[in-house]
Amino acid sequence: MSQTPQQAGKLFLVPAPLDFGCHQEAPLSNVMPGGTLEAAAKITHWICENAKTTRAYLKRIDAISPLSLPIQSQTIVELPRQVHKKGDHLGAFDAKPLLNAALQGQDIGLISEAGMPAVADPGSSVVRAAHDLGLKVMPLVGPVSLLLALASSGLNGQNFAFVGYLPQEPQERTRRIKELEQLALKTGQTQLFIETPYRNLALWGSLVQSLQTQTRLAFSSGITLPDAATQCATVQQWRKIRSANGDGPEGLSNQTPAVFAIGV
Repeated sequence: MSQTPQQAGKLFLVPAPLDFGCHQEAPLSNVMPGGTLEAAAKITHWICENAKTTRAYLKRIDAISPLSLPIQSQTIVELPRQVHKKGDHLGAFDAKPLLNAALQGQDIGLISEAGMPAVADPGSSVVRAAHDLGLKVMPLVGPVSLLLALASSGLNGQNFAFVGYLPQEPQERTRRIKELEQLALKTGQTQLFIETPYRNLALWGSLVQSLQTQTRLAFSSGITLPDAATQCATVQQWRKIRSANGDGPEGLSNQTPAVFAIGV
């Protein structure tokens, strides 16, 4: 850890609402604590995934807690495209240059498209760099889809793992599903994963087809939105529902982000 100037700024981890890419928005005051919005409104330097959506979020914040600077005067820096494509959780990307403003005394906000930055989203390289530079890291309170989905699933919340995305290729995806199922059955550890929304139903079909009948399978879709759906049942039960509907379960679609879980 480096020695930092006494008046160095802090890195704030600013959660975003979970309605990114959805056809409706949740009222911001319903899903974000007032203290988080007030803290975010004071920040004028940002590191983000996408500058356009960050400005849109700042506009929503401004309607509740006025920004300290107009949006057009805010400094907004996007993470490199390579971080979006390959991720930054394994330490290959050096984010220290992005934190120069903090070394000069400015607080910086790290934000993702939805939920908590650096959790199931890019940003861990920025947090790691802040620690290496001796900067204070301040996580703010807000929605985290993985924990909300886990809590509402009824599956084991004492021992769980988030495993990211499953393979796209059908044969590899089936192999991975069975591998995760064996881990869940052997250890009792709930396995959480996500998918790009437009592939939700394809993944669901693979899960229902590949898992054992007594394994429990859950999904949460549109978390925090008025039409949010969370369901958990055995695969045997899901197969009966699928036979009746001819498609995925009610509440799961290719338009809304979802979190999936398997367990016992």
